[in-house]
Amino acid sequence: MSILNGRILAKIIQKEIKQEIQRLKQKPGLAIILVGDDPASHLYVSLKEKACKQTGIHFEKIIYEEKTPEEILINKIAKLNNRSDIHGILVQLPLPGQNPDNVITAIDPKKDVDGFHPKNLTLLEEGKPCLVPAVVLGIIKLIDETKHDLSGKKAVIISSDIFAKPLLKTLRNRSLNTEVIRWDNVNLAEKTKTADVLICAIGKPNFIKGEIIKKGAIVIDVGTTRVGNKVVGDIEQESAKQIARFLTPVPGGVGPMTVAMLLKNVLEAHRIQTGVGNNQKIY
Repeated sequence: MSILNGRILAKIIQKEIKQEIQRLKQKPGLAIILVGDDPASHLYVSLKEKACKQTGIHFEKIIYEEKTPEEILINKIAKLNNRSDIHGILVQLPLPGQNPDNVITAIDPKKDVDGFHPKNLTLLEEGKPCLVPAVVLGIIKLIDETKHDLSGKKAVIISSDIFAKPLLKTLRNRSLNTEVIRWDNVNLAEKTKTADVLICAIGKPNFIKGEIIKKGAIVIDVGTTRVGNKVVGDIEQESAKQIARFLTPVPGGVGPMTVAMLLKNVLEAHRIQTGVGNNQKIY
């Protein structure tokens, strides 16, 4: 059994990004809008800020109080859309009460480095070039690290339809027979036992046990839940290690890779807007 170490891989990717940025005359710029006092959201933004500083990406953090009207957020996004020094805009989710669809749709699709703007999701569905959600890119990169030919193999995603949709398309583009199921599917175990690639993103700690994982599977754990002083994934790690061929840890798996791929998207957004740099498409 091999651990797919997202921290190590993310460091390699960030080093490549840093080298690419050093060749640019203008630094790529990322602005993150953070609303409210949620500790997890503040932690995630601080990790993104740290990664930006390490790679040479200009970073701006705009913080708003919890009950800020969404019109104010949308007006701020409009100003960021018009700034030539800001190439990526991200609204940290979840929002404490504002409508996330309205806020995200206000972002210029060319600056939507989180990849959740409806236009980018439509382009992805149509198989056209676009900014792909960073978490999807991170998952794909981790799967690629296994060096396994997965053409014609079975993938099962346990998650909401909203999370799964861009991942589903990307996996099918790679000739994986992919199915999405909910955590409460009555045939859950039957389906997970057939999965050569099992991806779980439900936020239920230790929900998937080794006994319902296919022998030799690639298991990607996207879930993160704080239990006491620990962060725990959706996969029960100890039992999964006895069955899986490859497994992502929590923490240290998908999380660091999502941040690294966000930076990759910022660099790609910079290229799209300026016409300078190398195409960062990796999916």
